Amino acid sequence: MSRPRAAEGARAPGFLEMWRDLKPIGRDAGTRGYRRYAWTGADSDCRAWFKAQTDTRGLTYELDRNGNQWAWLGDPAAGDAVVTGSHLDSVPDGGAFDGPLGVVSSFAALDELRDRGVEFTKPVAIVNFGDEEGARFGLACVGSRLAAGQLTVEAAHRLRDGDGVSLPQAMEAAGYDPYTIGPDPERLARIGAFVELHVEQGRALDLSGDPVGIASAIWPHGRWRFDFRGEANHAGTTRLVDRRDPMLSYAETVLAARREAELAGAVATFGKISVEPNGVNAIPSLVRGWLDSRAADQATLDTVVTGIEKAARAYADRHGIDLDVVRESFTPVVEFEDALRDELGAILGARAERPLPVLGTGAGHDAGILSGSIPTAMLFVRNPTGVSHSPAEHAAEDDCLAGVTALADVLEGLACK
Repeated sequence: MSRPRAAEGARAPGFLEMWRDLKPIGRDAGTRGYRRYAWTGADSDCRAWFKAQTDTRGLTYELDRNGNQWAWLGDPAAGDAVVTGSHLDSVPDGGAFDGPLGVVSSFAALDELRDRGVEFTKPVAIVNFGDEEGARFGLACVGSRLAAGQLTVEAAHRLRDGDGVSLPQAMEAAGYDPYTIGPDPERLARIGAFVELHVEQGRALDLSGDPVGIASAIWPHGRWRFDFRGEANHAGTTRLVDRRDPMLSYAETVLAARREAELAGAVATFGKISVEPNGVNAIPSLVRGWLDSRAADQATLDTVVTGIEKAARAYADRHGIDLDVVRESFTPVVEFEDALRDELGAILGARAERPLPVLGTGAGHDAGILSGSIPTAMLFVRNPTGVSHSPAEHAAEDDCLAGVTALADVLEGLACK
């Protein structure tokens, strides 16, 4: 297979230029965070950016049945392809690096390999998975879940955002056909390995002094909805003893979540809340809170969530509150394939002064979803503060470029045999 070339008469932009062009898209002027939600204008602009990068490099562009974007070097049907990439959407007021760093680095790594003059023996692709964060419809990794058959078409069509807009309606409004979505086993069968580069969402690399690391596993994690139902009433005229205030049970449950997580060495977060009727002078009739919990193993996670629910039911009974708990999503532990992880370690270790650190993560990724269907691996780039899902998320320029080189080395090792 011939080495990759940019389109005739075009110059492929470098990492810093791509980063500069992508950076303003979907950024809120007030918070300085990103609001790149699935099937919105900001999402469309990100998709247009991806398509432009594909065209500039003379790659073959594909939009799959689930709205995921692909940029191919070589024949997609040849099989045993090496794929890299990540996502471009964000959490509410998220940072610049979570997702986009992996996509930008993928194009930059391909450019670096072109400069090296390598000869590919396998097809290579860069992918932008849609709706990874789940910020709009409440379910993470929708694009990869659909492709892997972990989300049914019926369940996907039932997804709705905070305004009641369904996923099919949002896709249609953005110019896509929602009635083609579904499992894509033929596409996945053509992939021999998927390697996702991502900014680290913690401080392990900062503490070890390494710019790049390799992922070992993704902690099991899930989202649970707690519905506390009480009785709406006047905030000024209702005696305290006469109230059925669901906010009390919810508040006590938030504290219980922190306590259970600390005892188990896990994490648990109530990060989203909905209140009805949501009036300053009204006792709520409904407080709906969403729990995100993660742990290093399944048994620990079960212990934490069971403890939180038990405490929540005790608080609800005490205050005369009805409680429903619904598990909205769950991802079991992902142990990245040993053979591929070890191969990455050997490729990168050959050029390093010392072995790269191997670390686990509590964050979910498309690579974790795909791991049940194809061999997957991940590279992490140092985040000096450990802050993520925030405008303060950061990675130094030198570390980003080190990540590009590491990814290029991996792609060369896997696709140029």
